[in-house]
Amino acid sequence: MAMFSDNANRFITCYNQIDQALRAQSDLGKSMSYTEAIRKSARTNAFVKKYEDVLIDYGRLRNAIVHSYNEDMIIAEPHQDVVEDYERLAKTICTPPLAIDTVCNKNMKTIPHDMTVSEAIETIYKTGNSNLPVYKDGMLIGIANSRRLIKEMGKKIYEKKDIDDFIHNTKIEDAINNFGEDPYYTIVNKNVTLDKILNLFSENRKLSLIVITETGSLLEQPIGCVAIADIMDVNKTLDKY
Repeated sequence: MAMFSDNANRFITCYNQIDQALRAQSDLGKSMSYTEAIRKSARTNAFVKKYEDVLIDYGRLRNAIVHSYNEDMIIAEPHQDVVEDYERLAKTICTPPLAIDTVCNKNMKTIPHDMTVSEAIETIYKTGNSNLPVYKDGMLIGIANSRRLIKEMGKKIYEKKDIDDFIHNTKIEDAINNFGEDPYYTIVNKNVTLDKILNLFSENRKLSLIVITETGSLLEQPIGCVAIADIMDVNKTLDKY
C-alpha cells in the first residue's frame, strides 16, 4: 500500500501524542476513545476545554485519513495550516510552558505581618501590585488584597468606626484575618505549568493570586506570583506557544 503524505504523517503523530498525553495526565483507560478522552479532559483542563471542538474535529480527520485511505484515492489530506495548528495544540498539551519561565511576576514584594494597614496600602500603591503576600516568622499567612482591604475600610465607615484608627493602628495580619474563609489565594511549586495556572483560576472564580515557591511550601519565600489580572497574558502565551 502507498505511504501517507508528509502532512498526513505529521497529523497522525499529533493525534497519537495528544491521545497518549491526555490518558497519562488524567489516568484514562485504554478502552476510552480519543473523543471521549478529549471530553473527559476538558472537564479539568481549561486549555483542552477552550479547543475541545477543534481537537475533536481533528480527531475525525485523523480517522478519515487512517481508516479510509487506499492506494488509488485519498479522501482526506490535511492542509499545511491545519497540520501546523494541530502541532501547536499538541506541543501545548504535551509539554506546556512553565509559569516561572513565562508570565509570572518574579519581583513580588512581600510584607511583614506587623505592618499597618496604612503602610500596606502605601506599598500596594508604590509597587503597583494589588496583592502582597504577608509573612510571619518565615511563613505565608495570607495576602493583602487591595479589593478586600477597601471592603474592610468600607465596613468600618458604614459602622461609624474610626477609619483613621483602623488604617494607622491595625496590623495587616489582623486585617486579613477578617477577609473570610473563602480561598482567594493558593500556593504551588516551581514546576506548575501555564495550563495548570489556567485551571486554578477557572476552578475558583474568587482566586486573586497564585504564589509560586520552590516546593509549594508556606515556609518558603515566593519565587514568582501570577495574579488574576495576568489571565489574559496566560491565554496569549498558551495560544502562541
